[in-house]
Amino acid sequence: MRPIPATAGGPARRTVLRGLGGAAALGAGIPLLSACGGSTSGSSDPNTVTLGSGASDAVPKKAFADVYAEFTQRSGVKVRVNTKDHNTFQEQINAYLQGTPDDVFGWFAGYRMQFFASKGLATPVDDAWKKIGANFPSAMQDLSKGEDGKYYFVPIYTYPWAIFYRKSVFRKHGYEVPATWAEFIALCKRMQKDGLVPIAFGDKDKWPALGTFDQINVRTNGYDFHMALMRGEASWTDARTRAAFDNWTEILPYHQEGSVGRLWQDAAQTLVSKKAGMYLLGMFVGQQFTDKEDLADLDFFPFPEIDPSYGQDTVEAPTDGFMLSKNPKNHAGAVKLMQFLGSPQAEETYLKADPSVVAASAKADTSAYSALQKKGFEMVSNAKHLTQFMDRDSRPDFISTVMLPGIQKFIRDPKGIDGLLSSIERQKKTIFAS
Repeated sequence: MRPIPATAGGPARRTVLRGLGGAAALGAGIPLLSACGGSTSGSSDPNTVTLGSGASDAVPKKAFADVYAEFTQRSGVKVRVNTKDHNTFQEQINAYLQGTPDDVFGWFAGYRMQFFASKGLATPVDDAWKKIGANFPSAMQDLSKGEDGKYYFVPIYTYPWAIFYRKSVFRKHGYEVPATWAEFIALCKRMQKDGLVPIAFGDKDKWPALGTFDQINVRTNGYDFHMALMRGEASWTDARTRAAFDNWTEILPYHQEGSVGRLWQDAAQTLVSKKAGMYLLGMFVGQQFTDKEDLADLDFFPFPEIDPSYGQDTVEAPTDGFMLSKNPKNHAGAVKLMQFLGSPQAEETYLKADPSVVAASAKADTSAYSALQKKGFEMVSNAKHLTQFMDRDSRPDFISTVMLPGIQKFIRDPKGIDGLLSSIERQKKTIFAS
């Protein structure tokens, strides 16, 4: 889950992870959610499609409403939306999908999608992908497939994680964008000598640091190893995993002190005020730049290369979209809706109301994008591999109960890494065996 513009932010992700950790087993939790109309799944009306949504905040809710209205205007098929608070929706998603879900529901790409597909709680949408496949780059297509190779997901928007900085600060000090690890370390040292915090950092909600590990691990060990680690197949005591943490240890002294007691929004303000030189976060960091001139001064670069074998070919880009529930009542209408949601037109309509993200489609019109959006769009579109974020690429219970506290323990005491990794591996074996 990403911080949703305007109101949700980090606490929403933290709450969701806690809820998912306690309800990872199918059927766990209280079935608070129900489909539109109550007792039956979806809509038997051929001219109506029901849709379950957790987009409860004002900005995304309005943006999606515009998309559904355009679909109805084009097709004559109405979309009856069942919107719940985003935390409630995600915490109760297991019970909802096993009960009487709506025809279509909003969800996330990657492991989160594959989990429900593998449990038979979603319907393949290969028919829709025959129409929309050419709209998406290969990396985005891969994110939309289940373990059986079928398509279960239609993406609508995404946003990259990168290292953000103020252009004026770089000009003032004569800094150059680093492309390699050595250049990055040298830049951190220069910033420190110049009286800046090299890397802004706020991990009070625990999830931001997961993104730092993701970036370092894919650069150190490559996409395949990272994903194997997320799936529980590779070992946390592997020398390659230790190498990733060794690299993180090298740059920890350049991170903002007291990070575990600081919100990401407060860390972002040190970048806004030019007290910090860089900040590793998702593109939603732009929400904190409320002054137009400050926002125009914001730029980013991809996390630097560590191993030339892997370069910078992997981009962390959490992606949101839609899935088709099991046995939808209006299957034909739902497929039509999924086809539209996968069109550049749908994405362009959404982005008019929510400019904090970029289109998942490679064919979307980017002419109205800000410079930051255009750069983010190109970064995602040109990536060889896309990761989703640790809390989407692995089991929610493993992340919430093991990795969130584990990463913070590492930040507090990097010298205890061997014992920590052994503990993580033991807990992983137990959780992934269930």
